Amino acid sequence: MAIAGPDGVDAAIKAGVDLDGSPIPEGMLALYNQVMDLESQRARSGVLKSMRNRVVKTGAKHFDQATLNQRLEDAGWEGLKDKEIAFFYG
Repeated sequence: MAIAGPDGVDAAIKAGVDLDGSPIPEGMLALYNQVMDLESQRARSGVLKSMRNRVVKTGAKHFDQATLNQRLEDAGWEGLKDKEIAFFYG
């Protein structure tokens, strides 16, 4: 199964298969689906905050700390917080 893009992993989970085509164990799928269902019911604090969180989480995989920090600030968001730096770059 070719997985690419932000929705690729979701498509694999929905199909119940891992990237190598092997089935995802039922217990793992059940727990994942239960947690995602609970998450879908949680009140949100705002789209901009959620967008920033996603940018930090994913951006840390693609940008070094200084670049991501500058890109966040250039976009109008707060730069990286100490806890984000420790978690993603520590």
